[in-house]
Amino acid sequence: MSHPAHAQLDAWIAAHFDEQVRFLQALVRVPTDTPPGNNAPHAERTAALLAEMGLTAEQHPVPAEAVAAQGMASITNLIVRRRFGEGGRTIALNAHGDVVPPGEGWSHDPYGGEVLDGKLYGRASAVSKSDFATYTFALRALESLGLVKQGAVELHFTYDEEFGGELGPGWLLKNGLTQPDLLIAAGFSYQVVTAHNGCLQLEVTLHGLASHAAYPHTGVDALQAANRLLTALYEHNRVLRTRRSKVAGITHPYLNVGRIEGGSNTNVVPGKVVVKLDRRMIPEEDAAQVEAEVRGLIEAAVALSPGVRCEIRRLLLAQALKPLPGNAPLVAAIQRHGQAVFGEPIPDSGTPLYTDVRLYGEHGVPAVIYGAGPRTVLESNAKRADEHVQLADLQRATQVIARTLFDLLSA
Repeated sequence: MSHPAHAQLDAWIAAHFDEQVRFLQALVRVPTDTPPGNNAPHAERTAALLAEMGLTAEQHPVPAEAVAAQGMASITNLIVRRRFGEGGRTIALNAHGDVVPPGEGWSHDPYGGEVLDGKLYGRASAVSKSDFATYTFALRALESLGLVKQGAVELHFTYDEEFGGELGPGWLLKNGLTQPDLLIAAGFSYQVVTAHNGCLQLEVTLHGLASHAAYPHTGVDALQAANRLLTALYEHNRVLRTRRSKVAGITHPYLNVGRIEGGSNTNVVPGKVVVKLDRRMIPEEDAAQVEAEVRGLIEAAVALSPGVRCEIRRLLLAQALKPLPGNAPLVAAIQRHGQAVFGEPIPDSGTPLYTDVRLYGEHGVPAVIYGAGPRTVLESNAKRADEHVQLADLQRATQVIARTLFDLLSA
């Protein structure tokens, strides 16, 4: 049943939507390409913009040595806390500001925030600076009513999603800076995501012995060993396709080799090859077992190449997001208001992506993924040229979040 406050929230958001668009444009115009990952300037700009709206953002810089070890230049995470009264839930809203570099092929300035035909273009306009705007203006709409008398809302704007999240939400949670009761994290508008894949990334270094190509018998070819390894890895996908997930939206595990480096010249037998791989894990899998299986597969394949030594280094182990029972109120509220605002059912599902939302789940916080965006990543061009967000989706997702917050904090 609709509450009169829902219409008031919608009206406030509509009246302030031009301001919301300008806020998002300002965020897009400060680059956060990762790498190189110099993200503190964006956090400072965001905090200044929030201050102009009367919202105080705590700035939590991550120590430089930890940032450098992660391969980035600077990280400052932000928390805005708005308490409405004693008791009630604390609901956190998390979006990440770091993003992959724009690459080539753009027909719009990736840092311009150009609005054309109802779309706002720019790197991170859809993933996920858009939800800096969604969540900020949903909170402001809620404040404008003056009707919520209990609970709290926190905005978590973090900057380490592209490299796994340990220095973003992971840093805030590990250091006891937050422990919300519920979490909504940046996503798209036409589904509410309750589970996602995990990810294991490994770097495999094969050491042979370089030699002159005229005397190949004096060397040990690391590239031939890598060829055998690649064959074994790709063949393993035939096995992985038989392991089916029961989570809607997620099919099966997959192993991808994303980068190969090696050799020095055409007339030299390669003495060293580095292979980097990505193994996606469905929610039903055990991460430790998966890593043991992949390491065993690698070692068995390399053993077929006498004289080649293998080093395996873990780059990332991101657990899958598994639904916690406590997320039911979030899912129900978002689905209810999503259908009312968008005029169509909003299904709950999983996604084969992995995100830093899992870190909240690991700390016992029931979490879902929902925000401003289209039905699929491809539609938004996220991580590709001409990334954009439909402004209609931005406004309607803000309504859904504001209504959801009102219901959950008024219960």
